[in-house]
Amino acid sequence: MMTAADTCPCGSGKSFSACCQHLLDGSLSPGSATELMRSRYTAYVVRDVAYILRTWHPSTRPTRIDPHTIPTWNGLVIIGAETDDEKGRATVEFKARAMTSGRMLLLHEKSRFVREKGQWFYVDGDVRESADQAADKPGRNSPCPCSSGRKFKKCCGP
Repeated sequence: MMTAADTCPCGSGKSFSACCQHLLDGSLSPGSATELMRSRYTAYVVRDVAYILRTWHPSTRPTRIDPHTIPTWNGLVIIGAETDDEKGRATVEFKARAMTSGRMLLLHEKSRFVREKGQWFYVDGDVRESADQAADKPGRNSPCPCSSGRKFKKCCGP
C-alpha cells in the first residue's frame, strides 16, 4: 500500500501525494496523455483496477481485470509523446519493467490516447520490439528490479 509520502511509482520523482494520488482518487483529472500514462502505470503498480478501467476508452475497455494477474511493475521510462490538440489525440511511447513468475518483463509500447469532453482516455497501444532489450536488463551487481533489495544475480537473475 502506498502512503502519501512515498515516491510516486510513475518515475516523476515527486511524492505520491504531489503526483498521481489525486488522479487515482478522482479529485483531479489528468491534464495530458503523458500524465494519464503515468497515472495508469501507478494504478497498475498499486493494482487500482477501478482507475485503470475508468481511464480506458469504452470502445476498447475490457469488462474486467483480475488484479491477481497484474505483474509487479517496477520501472517506467517515458520515451516520447506527441499530441494533436485539434483532434484530441495523442501517443505516448514508453518502456516499463515488471517481474512476473520470477522472470523480468520489458514492455515497450506506443500507446494511443483520445480526449473527449476534456477527459483523456487510453485507447490501445502497439507493443514494439526493443532492439536494446539486452541493454535494458540489469547488470549482475545491479539492484534487483523486483525491489527485494538484493543484487540481481542473487535474486531474479540467471
